[in-house]
Amino acid sequence: MTASVSALIDFSTPGSPDGARLRHAFGTPRETLVAHTPDKVRPLLDAVQAHARQGRWCVGYLRYEAASAFDPALAVHAADGPLAWFGVHDGTRPWPAPAEEAAPSLQWDDTLTRPAFDRAMAEIHRAIAAGALYQLNYTAPLQAQPGALSDDARHALFAALQRAQPGGYAAFIDAGDEQLLSVSPELFFDWRERRLLARPMKGTAARGANAEADAAAAAWLRSSAKERAENVMIVDLLRNDMSRVAEPFSVRVPRLFHTQALPTVWQMTSDVEARTRAGCSLADLFAALFPCGSVTGAPKVAAMRLIRDLEPVPRGIYCGAVGVVQPGGAATFNVPIRTVTLQGGTARCGIGSGITADAGTDGEWQEWRHKRAFLERASAPFALLETLALEDGQLRHREAHLARMAAAAAHFAYPWDAQAVAQCLDVLRAAHPEGLWRVRLLLDARGRSQAQAFAQEAAPSRVRLQLADRPFEATDSEFVRFKTTRRAHYEAFAPTRAGVFDTLLWNRHGELTETTRGNIALQLDGRWVTPPLYCGLLGGIGRAQTLAEGRLAEAVVRVEDLPRVQAMAFVNSLRGWIEADLD
Repeated sequence: MTASVSALIDFSTPGSPDGARLRHAFGTPRETLVAHTPDKVRPLLDAVQAHARQGRWCVGYLRYEAASAFDPALAVHAADGPLAWFGVHDGTRPWPAPAEEAAPSLQWDDTLTRPAFDRAMAEIHRAIAAGALYQLNYTAPLQAQPGALSDDARHALFAALQRAQPGGYAAFIDAGDEQLLSVSPELFFDWRERRLLARPMKGTAARGANAEADAAAAAWLRSSAKERAENVMIVDLLRNDMSRVAEPFSVRVPRLFHTQALPTVWQMTSDVEARTRAGCSLADLFAALFPCGSVTGAPKVAAMRLIRDLEPVPRGIYCGAVGVVQPGGAATFNVPIRTVTLQGGTARCGIGSGITADAGTDGEWQEWRHKRAFLERASAPFALLETLALEDGQLRHREAHLARMAAAAAHFAYPWDAQAVAQCLDVLRAAHPEGLWRVRLLLDARGRSQAQAFAQEAAPSRVRLQLADRPFEATDSEFVRFKTTRRAHYEAFAPTRAGVFDTLLWNRHGELTETTRGNIALQLDGRWVTPPLYCGLLGGIGRAQTLAEGRLAEAVVRVEDLPRVQAMAFVNSLRGWIEADLD
């Protein structure tokens, strides 16, 4: 069904009062426009604009390396594909039905080691200290090897990426030799009736583990001198770039330091607007603005020169521009971050961040991990999971489990039908009216629920735990904060000693968090405490119940505090409170 679809556009419409989206599918283009050399890029953009004026749709992209077409001083590597590609379409098609094939599972590998990252950071800081530049956007690609993918598999992967990074400016483009799957949240520019809007995205904070921590993270981002400076530097660069095509005195900044909630990070954006001069063309816009300053740094020429020196391979479509020009000429382009390209059996996705004088190496490395979380979420199918105790026909803490699963469904954009899920549990409960059972409740990406029951032995009165031999760090903290079937990060810490029930985990700050299957309670200084959620752990139902009863209080406990711990317990909803000893 999806084989005849060559492009999909699902873009936010800036300034739309009703939040309407530009959402269209496109079949085989009537014509393709391709530029392989810099001298062909501007004529291609002129041809795109001419087709739009004749009532056609044009969907395509420019590689980052197309910058040399507009200014030879903008240093780039030799491109690994066409500098610009657009499909020309007479009309649109309905959005296709979901692909029947599942999204492929992808294992993403870093192409940049931590020592190489540290060396590059040191070089960037030297350049900033020397006054050569004041910000640089440093990036590196992640790679996976999916091999040849069917049309349905590619579309299923695009759908999974959209679920992982909803909203924004999503585009799927099949250009034959390569396919582009972009779910970028960043607007490059929107241009219609001479009104030009750019919305650079610069400034990042990880989402909090709970509502309070999340609000604190957003407040920190809004007030951070470093993040605000990073944002305003690029705003100033965009103002200067836009002034090259704007009517005098029309450039303005109506919104500054807006925090935008994405699934795994908070991002800071600002709006820069202008009214373009009469006779301004699409090619003129690209000549003035491309590449977007948010993915280069400032000053742009110096930043791009150092980028070419530090990054050994071309960026490709990543950090270029992807968009649509509508009949009549209205143009909307994203900055293709959060973007996967498929070419020759290899998948590639760039990750990066803006580096300023006060950017710390550890902080930037962690920011890269947070930004890649959308990719980890989309790269392997997973279901939402709740494990309940069914005892003599009654489900323990049923409503609390369902509320937690509903919250996870909202977070991951999984359809949630409370009545259908409840009915699924009722059928299982009726089939097991007696005895003790472990119930495994699943909800998949299409909102389909499934429940299974397994005979459960009575919980032991006491268990042994072992301490993890290294810090626990999931690549994607979402799969710690929410319970799902994706558990490889926990399985890597499975007990290694005979007779040990579970492993006690701790984070990179040396703070205890949880075990691989439950929460931990510790008696310290005469009171029972459990680590707070912001240390990085699942908010267990049993934990919440014990906190509500006043039996536990939240407190940070470090590994170095363990000799002072007077008693310990494993806690979860399935097994309850079990006294524990630490090997």
